[in-house]
Order: sequence, then structure tokens, then C-alpha cells
Amino acid sequence: MKKILILNISLALLLFSSCKKDFLDRQPQDAYSNSSLWTSASDANAALTGVYNGQYNSGTPNNYSDDGNGWATATWIVYFDTMSDNAYSQYPWEGFQAYGNGSINPTTNDADLWNNYTCVQRCNFFLANIGVTPMDATLKAQMIAQVRFIRAYEYFLMSQLYGDVPLVTTNLTTAQANASVRTPKADVTKFILAELTAASADLATSYSGADVGHITKGAAIALKARVELYNADYADCITDCQAVTALGYSLNPSYSDLFRIQNQYTDPEIIAAAQYVENPSANSNGVLGVMPSNSMGGWSSIDPLQGLIDSYEMTNGKVITDPASGYDPNNPYLNRDPRLAATILYPGAPYVPAGATTPSYYDPLDASSPDYYASGNNTSPSGYVVKKFTSNLSDFDNLFQSGLNMTVIRYAEVLLSYAEAKIESNQIDGSVYNAINQVRNRAGMPSVDQTVYNTQTTLRSLIRRERRVEFAMEGLRYFDIQRWKIGAQVMNGPVYGARLGTVNTTTGQYTITGDSIKVETRQFANKNYLWPVPQSEININKNLTQNPGY
Repeated sequence: MKKILILNISLALLLFSSCKKDFLDRQPQDAYSNSSLWTSASDANAALTGVYNGQYNSGTPNNYSDDGNGWATATWIVYFDTMSDNAYSQYPWEGFQAYGNGSINPTTNDADLWNNYTCVQRCNFFLANIGVTPMDATLKAQMIAQVRFIRAYEYFLMSQLYGDVPLVTTNLTTAQANASVRTPKADVTKFILAELTAASADLATSYSGADVGHITKGAAIALKARVELYNADYADCITDCQAVTALGYSLNPSYSDLFRIQNQYTDPEIIAAAQYVENPSANSNGVLGVMPSNSMGGWSSIDPLQGLIDSYEMTNGKVITDPASGYDPNNPYLNRDPRLAATILYPGAPYVPAGATTPSYYDPLDASSPDYYASGNNTSPSGYVVKKFTSNLSDFDNLFQSGLNMTVIRYAEVLLSYAEAKIESNQIDGSVYNAINQVRNRAGMPSVDQTVYNTQTTLRSLIRRERRVEFAMEGLRYFDIQRWKIGAQVMNGPVYGARLGTVNTTTGQYTITGDSIKVETRQFANKNYLWPVPQSEININKNLTQNPGY
């Protein structure tokens, strides 16, 4: 795997090993004097590696070994879907269930992302000291730009989740940290956009050798477009999406191959990804192991819900509620959008166990099956499991120590962001349909029926559904619910899984005999559009205020 993750890692970890959990202690305490540390490009590169590896200091809430590239982590990316109407987190001790069902409060939010200040402080430390390093000016500018991107990304996440957050751009003393106040989100957003604009000017369009996996110009512009879309700055979003397209990104011809480890460093669609190394260290991606069911060596921690399954169209492009769609409720997975089978393992679906050459058929409905939904033994209580990242189980020697990178931004998002921004601007033209059709056609779906989707209202419903199915289990649905303000409609009341029945384990035939499995009942209030500020942080810093409703 790439040397970016291991180059001088011992030095980088030593530099930043003293980060504490509390916000006031999150500034790195360097073991070297600055005069002896910042003396060469290799020193700067070691410090840069520490920044890339630096979001979490003591592991993620569920202690998987996936915090190697800490500016973004696989755990957070996939678990964000359990906080949406896409999926359910069945184990409360993993720290995510309460976010999905609306019961989160300031004292129980174990999975909080206020921890991002660990990475912010590493960025501030780097930026405060890199200037004195004698090295190539272009390389130095690229390093600075990468760190500015990472810091902007952390602030993007925190401002989306908490709203107002302290905007810290320099190293703080303990006293200064304890006196920090929350900066209005609008001001934080302005800072993020300015940082990404400045960073994009100095970043390379691509890297080679040990630098593969570093932040690129395309990543900075694409993240800027995401921030602009989320903040309804549609004109700038359109411009930035066009700028990313001009850099030469394209869609992978195969939707399922997007998520295979063999393609992750050559895929033309990947714009930014969290990097991992397959080994027993903290640099491996362990979250893959939580997705498959018991018989496949997994834990079924992330359980897709029926609402997500119902959102996939039929292969003729019609929604399943359309009487002309051909949907058969007694054969619900037949003739569906191919992305459903690529993303979700459903009753009767084929899969090839690791080391096998012939398929088995997933059976969560028989009480004697090792995958029985109600067994409580690492099986999905919804009857569905995530397939997207583990469609080929033989790709991995150990699902809990894999080297699969986790995509943060890919080109399909840029295309759909462009289309959404044009739709919301009521600038509906051929380019809107072209952008959506590229994504749909790649997946094996027909082009948009322009006799049906020809108004802002109908196209809005289409683009929202398209985003949901294209990016299922990639961590974007939560933020879409938040920005579209649809939480009261989609996050309230009971949520369900598959319908009860039988699976013929020889043929995969699924015969429905009962009702849908009830998974849980959820509640949603307007306060849930933001997370509570952790009470532990307010106890430390009396200047911090709590979000309304908590």
C-alpha cells in the first residue's frame, strides 16, 4: 500500500501523541523544539503525515482499527446512514443508535464529533511552523494547501452538525481554549469557502509515488461545491462543479467496481478518500467487519431499512408506487434498479462466501439460519445487510483489518450536485438531464423520462431520490435530510425491515408469508437538525452555550 500512510509515522505520532480528549487540551505538545524539528522537507512531510492521521487520538467510539487516516474515517462515513432513514444501528454501545431514533442528549452523545478539534489543532500547529522549513517553495505551498483543506473539512463537518462552533485558527493556550466562544455558522462557512479557494490554487491535480492519496485541486473545488450546495449558494456551486468536470474526472463504468479494493488507486471517479493499510495496526480499515452478517464473519451493525429499499426504482425508470411500474409486492426485488442488489443483501440474494466459488443465498428468515434476524447473534434485525463495500468477500483476508480506502468525494456527487443546483435555480436545460443520465446510465438505469420530469417540482423529487440510492451507505443522506428539512417527514414513527417469509437456500426463491419486521420507533423534533454540544465540553468551558432544545 501507499507509503503516505507509513512514512516517518513514528515521528509523526510522537509529534502529536499528547492530544487529549478535552477541547482545552487538544493542542499538540511537540516533543522536539521547533528549531530542531522544521529543518527539512522530510521533517515537514512527517508532520504532514501526522495531520492526515490526526482526527481521533484514542480510537472511534466503537474502537475499530479504522482511525489511521483521521481527517476522515470509514466509521463515520458509513455510520452516518444509521442516523438517517436509510439504516439502523442495532448496538447502542457503538454510540450511534440514539442519533437515529432522536433520543440523543448532551450527556449521552458518545459518538460526538467535537473530537475534530484534535485534527484542527494539529493543522494549526503545522501551519504555524511550516514557514521556517527550508524546502522547495512549490512543495511547501502544496503541503500548506493540503492542511488548509483538512482543517476546512473538519470545520465543515462540525458546523453542519453543531451549527455555531469555536473557530480556532491558531494554537491556543489552556486559558484561551477555556475562554473560547462559538462562532456563528455563517462566519465559519465563509472561512471554509475562503480556505478552499486559497487551497485549490496551490494544490496539484494529481500525485504519484508516495504522495498518491494526498488532497488534490479537484478535492478542494469539489468540497467547496458541496458546502455551497448545502448552504443554497447555487450559482457558485454550479461554477465549481463545472470546474471539477474540466479537470477530467469521469465515472467508473461499473457501479459495483467503484467499491472494490483492486481499483481504489486507479479509479477515475474518486476525488478524495480516507486511506488505509491492510495490517493489524491503527492504519487499517476495520469498519468493513461490522457490515456483513454472522455467517459471513460480520456483526450486522448497520442494518438497512425498508424505506431505503422502497426508494429504488424499477428497471423501467418508474417508482414502485406507479401502477404502471410492474412492481410485484410479492416479488419485491425483481426488476429493480441494479444499485439495489449492488448495495443491499436482501432475503434470497446470492453472495459468494470468502473462499468459495459457488454462491449461497442469504436467509435471515429461518430460525435455524445463522443469519436469522431475531437471533441476536450478529444478525440484522431488519433482515437486510450492507453489501456495497464487501460484495466480494474474497477480496479481504480480514474484514476488520482491511486496506480498503473509504471514498469521501466522488465524481457522481459532482454531477448530481450540479443538477440539483441548476434545478433549485430553476435553470432546467439539457445539461441537467445529461448530468443525471450519466449517473443513471452508468448504473444500468434508463435516461430520465422528460415527459414525467419536466418541472422544478418533479425534478426536485427525482434528484433527491437519485442522491439517496446512488450514495446509500456513503454518509450523505443524513446531511440531505438536514438541509432539505425533511426530518419530520422521514425520521418520525416506526421503521421496518423485510417481510417475513421463507428462502429456498438452493434456488434463492423468496416466498412472502407475513408482515414487515418492525425494527424500532423513532422520534424527531426540530432540535434534532443539530446535535447537542457535549455537556463535558460545557463543563470545561463555561463560555460554550447549548443548542436549543437540549
